[in-house]
Amino acid sequence: MDVAFILDTYFKVTKNVSIDVFDAQTLNDVYRDVVKAMTSHFEIEVSVLQALSYCLYEMMDNVHIHSGKPLGTAMTHYDDSCKALCVLIADDGMGIRNSLAENPKYKDIAEAEALKLCLKDTITDGKGMGFGLYTTSRLIDSIGKEFILHSGTHKLIVKDGKTSVVENGFWQGTLIYMEIGTGEEIDPNQIVDHRADAAEEFNEAFVETEELESLW
Repeated sequence: MDVAFILDTYFKVTKNVSIDVFDAQTLNDVYRDVVKAMTSHFEIEVSVLQALSYCLYEMMDNVHIHSGKPLGTAMTHYDDSCKALCVLIADDGMGIRNSLAENPKYKDIAEAEALKLCLKDTITDGKGMGFGLYTTSRLIDSIGKEFILHSGTHKLIVKDGKTSVVENGFWQGTLIYMEIGTGEEIDPNQIVDHRADAAEEFNEAFVETEELESLW
């Protein structure tokens, strides 16, 4: 994977980007390390972390389930001046279109259409529930500043409330980049469509008991 290209494209004007490589065996540990690093930024609203942590695990797990390749890369950067958190998850696997096409229902789908479709609920290649990118899209709708889904020769871009799909370069696999605002309190369980308790899952995994008591 061309990490230098990713840094130059998505983190060109930033420093102190955290870079973690994970596989199926290290996914949970890397996920925990990434979230713990995020919690060190006290300016980030807890409710944002509760929602984002759920989406982050789903995106990382998608690499293991759908890409056909063993390794994924996670990059994060917190911009204190803009109160924004940048997150990137990438793999060099089969890509969105080829993955969806493993489901006979989508065997003839075009690449651009696949990028739009995969953000909808229950859209899957048959190996998962089709919930991860759907919840991520809901997070972007709520507090997203920018979202890019790059796979093959197409990019889906969400910015300023507008969604577009363009032909732009080539990425072997799937690359997800998002920039979210961190200063606004949200309902994390609304982000996951009330089909999970994202707040409770985060609190149990990442918040010490005495810290948890101080939240209420």
